[in-house]
Amino acid sequence: MMTSITDTAAGAPTGLTAKERQVILASSLGTVFEWYDFYLYGSLAAIISKQFFSGVNETAAFVFALLAFAAGFAVRPFGALVFGRLGDLVGRKYTFLVTIVIMGASTFFVGLLPGYASIGVSAPIILIALRLLQGLAIGGEYGGAAIYVAEHAPHGKRGAFTSWIQTTASLGLLLSLVVIVGTRAVMGPTFDEWGWRIPFLVSIVLLGVSVWIRLKLEESPTFQRIKSEGKQSTSPLRDSFARWGNGKLVLIALFGGVAGQAVIWYGGQFYSLFFLTQTLKLDATTANLLQGTALIIGTPLFVVFGTLSDKIGRKKIIMTGMALAVFTTIPIFQGLTYFANPDLAAALQKSHVVVIADPATCAFQFNPVGTAAFTSDCDKARGALARASVSYTNEASATGSVTVIRIGETEIIGYDTAKLSAAITAAGYPDKADPDKINFVGVLAMLTLLMMYIGMVYGPIAAILVELFPARIRYTSMSLPYHIGNGWFGGFLPSVSFALVAMSGDIYYGLWYPVLIAAGTLIIGLIFLPETKDRELQD
Repeated sequence: MMTSITDTAAGAPTGLTAKERQVILASSLGTVFEWYDFYLYGSLAAIISKQFFSGVNETAAFVFALLAFAAGFAVRPFGALVFGRLGDLVGRKYTFLVTIVIMGASTFFVGLLPGYASIGVSAPIILIALRLLQGLAIGGEYGGAAIYVAEHAPHGKRGAFTSWIQTTASLGLLLSLVVIVGTRAVMGPTFDEWGWRIPFLVSIVLLGVSVWIRLKLEESPTFQRIKSEGKQSTSPLRDSFARWGNGKLVLIALFGGVAGQAVIWYGGQFYSLFFLTQTLKLDATTANLLQGTALIIGTPLFVVFGTLSDKIGRKKIIMTGMALAVFTTIPIFQGLTYFANPDLAAALQKSHVVVIADPATCAFQFNPVGTAAFTSDCDKARGALARASVSYTNEASATGSVTVIRIGETEIIGYDTAKLSAAITAAGYPDKADPDKINFVGVLAMLTLLMMYIGMVYGPIAAILVELFPARIRYTSMSLPYHIGNGWFGGFLPSVSFALVAMSGDIYYGLWYPVLIAAGTLIIGLIFLPETKDRELQD
């Protein structure tokens, strides 16, 4: 039997013995440190693209950097299989220790890795290898943390307690932003040269603390019980995915819950930061401070909605957040443009830009290996316009014709950097956001609204996933859909959206990716996802 637990109005884990409180808080704290490690790369993607991918053009380098970031997400489902199986066979505690060591060591070595200028192509190859190791480790982390907390919580409180695990992702991002902003303030201009390495190197301290905390944990009482009673699965992978009854639940969890949750989460926390810095041209410090403030305001909503899900149901809250995101994400990002860079918003409204070119000369500038050279006038024009955040339309011309760029009444025949830059400036497009014109309250309101949606879809998700599956295969069964959703659907969002924007010429076009994924998840979830709040945990 599990110890009776009471809670405060906010859902904080009180009423536990000192040992039980240590188990839950240590699990959450360790996850904060893991997410800190993982988020560093995403926050510093623009700098890393210059350090490790300088052998290609600027647009390709940034796409390549985003794809290296996404590489860590690509292997997360494989990490879920490896460590999920380990967690169901050996136990939750030992799996925790393995994942934290791999994650922390990989992050530390990124801080030591020489750049492209020093060791050439070996730099990005080693970087991607480290990203893959990090992805494998995080693939085994979340399921164990969520299960560990849920298996200590009593019936009727699992939403409240697992929502504390949900806060750790945002707290990890916040911690990374604080370290980055603080280091940038101290280092000044040298931050982009070598100071960016410090946040990665600092992670060795966090690794030591995390390992120390996790060594003090005991095994989950539920796992101890099923092990002593001989109820463990001897083939977690087969029992999870080869048996239709459980395999069907895995598919429902993925396509009726996690996929939409993932794109809303990564859209609101990651793509919004990319959008502020790369599209709206806010300086990195301002963007990070705004995002960090929104995280401080929005993170408690995970616990609010997790606790509320114990009372009114997980599904109602998740599906409501999904629907709100589907219908308002694009208007919110349009609001970010209006509040953060009103000069850009005005230019987008009044200017009409067209790239007229032979379609055969216009490539889709999505270059996963960084080897393609986009040298045609059409490609160079579209790359330059995308970097300047200019919205444009594409118009096909006759085969073999010269590319023409029309900006208002100005026509540029062929690609001419100086003429194009002058025309963009004349059309009112700013090269950066004017700090005196930023409506900080408006930007913060938009970012906080995105955080509210994230809280609604993410706060209760751990509880519903834990309650869907039996304990003997719970680690394996819930980890795979979670990490396919968050690793693939969510993790690839920045690179897919960036490429879509470059292709279409519309700075908001990339948002259709999360909107359509969330819409599909909403439909499937409403039809097939069961409500689980009143379920007892199965053995």
